Amino acid sequence: MRRALIVIDVQQEYFDGALPIQYPPRDDSLANIVRALDTAEQHGLPTVVVRHEYPAGAPVFAAGSPGWALHPDVEKRAATAHRVTKSNSSAFAGTDLADWLADNTVDTITIAGYMTNNCDLATAASAEELGLATEILSDATGAIHLSNSAGTVDAQQLHETLLVLLNSNFASVATTDQWIAAVHDGRPLPAPDLGASAALGRLRASEQG
Repeated sequence: MRRALIVIDVQQEYFDGALPIQYPPRDDSLANIVRALDTAEQHGLPTVVVRHEYPAGAPVFAAGSPGWALHPDVEKRAATAHRVTKSNSSAFAGTDLADWLADNTVDTITIAGYMTNNCDLATAASAEELGLATEILSDATGAIHLSNSAGTVDAQQLHETLLVLLNSNFASVATTDQWIAAVHDGRPLPAPDLGASAALGRLRASEQG
């Protein structure tokens, strides 16, 4: 197994801008992102720092704007990271990320950063097509409240539901502590299992019924 840590869009837009992360508390998730970066550095894991960018004048992530900037705690740890700039949800879409991972013989990616409900989800789905195993750090990611013509969902419900979905098929979901322990031991996280998730889901539903 060869892991790479992918830190997605830890930008000021999610702290001081139009899209503040609402669950988990962004200061908590940021602290865990920093811990993951420090762990990757200590263990020599390849690291990628992703930045979302739209043209100057866009309402969010406009190139050169305050919201476009990486959070300082990530920027100062990104000196040796591979930098990726994207304009789509998936960190793979229109970027060199897949080629860079292949060149570095990476077969497992660990996703931290924002948002659970957009770029993290899209990147995990894209990784499946490339044959990459995916890990997601549940407390080093985050979501926002959403409301539109399809309904309304708060950030905690959205975040937790998507993590259950991802852990059923697309990714191994773990806390930062669990991931750090696995990195120290050089072992993979438990693989997602749709059949087991479905069977346990039926059992839990019957118990509640």
